[in-house]
Amino acid sequence: MDHLIAPHGGVLCDLMAPENQVEQLKAASVDFPSVDLTPRQLCDLELLLNGGFSPLQGFLSRDAYQSVVEKMALPGGTLWPMPIMLAVSKAQAEALAGHKRIALREPEGTMLAVLEVEDIWEADFTREAEAVYGSLNEEHPGVAELLHHQPPVYVGGKVTGVEMPHHYDFKELRHTPLQLRSEFSRLGWRRVTAFQTRNPLHRAHKEMTVRASTQVGSHLLLQPVVGLTKPGDVDHFTRVRCYRAIGVHYPPALMKLSLLNLAMRMAGPREGLWHAIIRKNHGCTHFIVGRDHAGPGSDSKGNPFYGPYEAQDLLAKYQDEIEISMIPFQEMVYAVGRSQYLPIDEIGEGEEVLSISGTELRRRLREGLDIPDWFSYPEVVAELRKSYPPKENQGLTFFFTGLSGSGKSTVANVLLAKFMEIGGRPVTLLDGDIVRKNLSSELGFSREDRNLNILRIGFVANEITKNGGIAICAPIAPYTETRRQVRALISAHGAFFEIHMATPLEVCEGRDRKGLYAKARAGLIKEFTGISDPYETPENPEITIDTTDITPEEAAAEILLYLENRGYLA
Repeated sequence: MDHLIAPHGGVLCDLMAPENQVEQLKAASVDFPSVDLTPRQLCDLELLLNGGFSPLQGFLSRDAYQSVVEKMALPGGTLWPMPIMLAVSKAQAEALAGHKRIALREPEGTMLAVLEVEDIWEADFTREAEAVYGSLNEEHPGVAELLHHQPPVYVGGKVTGVEMPHHYDFKELRHTPLQLRSEFSRLGWRRVTAFQTRNPLHRAHKEMTVRASTQVGSHLLLQPVVGLTKPGDVDHFTRVRCYRAIGVHYPPALMKLSLLNLAMRMAGPREGLWHAIIRKNHGCTHFIVGRDHAGPGSDSKGNPFYGPYEAQDLLAKYQDEIEISMIPFQEMVYAVGRSQYLPIDEIGEGEEVLSISGTELRRRLREGLDIPDWFSYPEVVAELRKSYPPKENQGLTFFFTGLSGSGKSTVANVLLAKFMEIGGRPVTLLDGDIVRKNLSSELGFSREDRNLNILRIGFVANEITKNGGIAICAPIAPYTETRRQVRALISAHGAFFEIHMATPLEVCEGRDRKGLYAKARAGLIKEFTGISDPYETPENPEITIDTTDITPEEAAAEILLYLENRGYLA
């Protein structure tokens, strides 16, 4: 591993192989086992290779992992708050056993780096969640990812890069830490304040960032995250168009826009510290930390995962050690009487203030309501409206779930016919039996196979929804966590309606035209939902229907009435 003594900051790790070794490594890699990297791992690898994660030299070894989880530091004592891990399945781990080198590849097969294997082990994810996220609440997206979706085995070791991950979008806005440091030196920027964001920016953000840079006499690096953010966030293509639109409203030569391909964990205080270290590596001298920095908000009971200024408190403790100064900011609100944005602690008693939350903004966009000029700029709102059309033009997913015989398929077919009568949107029916025959014929009925089948349905429905169509899904979908995953995927691109067909088991069994329940009770069919396999009742479905005493047409009419009352039908 080499180090770069870079302008405008300290040392950066250089993990890329020398040019004269690249072809040798590529040729030798045909004998290495391979790991196809996930989107998160691709983000992590890029920031390892370009020095954004300096001083890390690769994915953490077992000792380094334990030290980071328990002490927020590497074994030598260097502060580092976030475990950067290469997670693989047990089957992959068995295939890697005994090998000293692994080829790390993009899903398309391009080798990006070689990992020198130091450790392969199964970690205690419960302990990691408690330490890193401060929670075991699975409504926290980081906790849910760790406990339910991340493979169980870690592989640690140094990496040597042979090729950087590829990006085809906004290439002129993507800079390595070394490129940014060199650019700051070229421009004569001695002090640079970084602002991290995963959301579109409006007038409050612009005023806050200008105030922050003015406060310390610095220029401003607007560095939004365009890797992985919180499920349901605005896609980065829309956000970057918004950043460009708001950029013209900054004072000339004050601000530079650069994109960061980071996979956020939403870990609150620890993540705030991590973000500051990353910005130090990019050549920044100051870092803005606002209210609930890198937090996922609150759980379903309204309890926040982190205190509003917890990240500020942690960074204040360590800012001297990591050599980047924090600029703390409170929530910015619009003071009506003064016609300007101010930090909330500067508002006088009884002074009228206005603000619009992210949730309220999305509601206004989806319902085609006015976005006031005091809140945002017309150019930014215009970009957002492209991605948030009014309700009558949005894509929709109807996700029926219930026992066999509850009426899912029949009501779904009636709903399909009604939408075809109405017209205006393309409509697709993804019935459970039809999908099993055409998309998942190789799958059985184990929990793993059932989940994979539902995720496939969710993938197809998401593609339909984000392109403005209507997807009607009618599987049994017995498991809560899988339904939650599908909801999170689709809700980012359109409306998602979970319809629980709550017809009682005895009614469903009485309708059993195929004799499936009888065979299940006789032990002839294993893993049959409601008999030998559980059905987990939906937590908060949009619509609940019991078809015991109503016709399919009446059930479909209830669904259409629900949509009409909420503005989804023109």
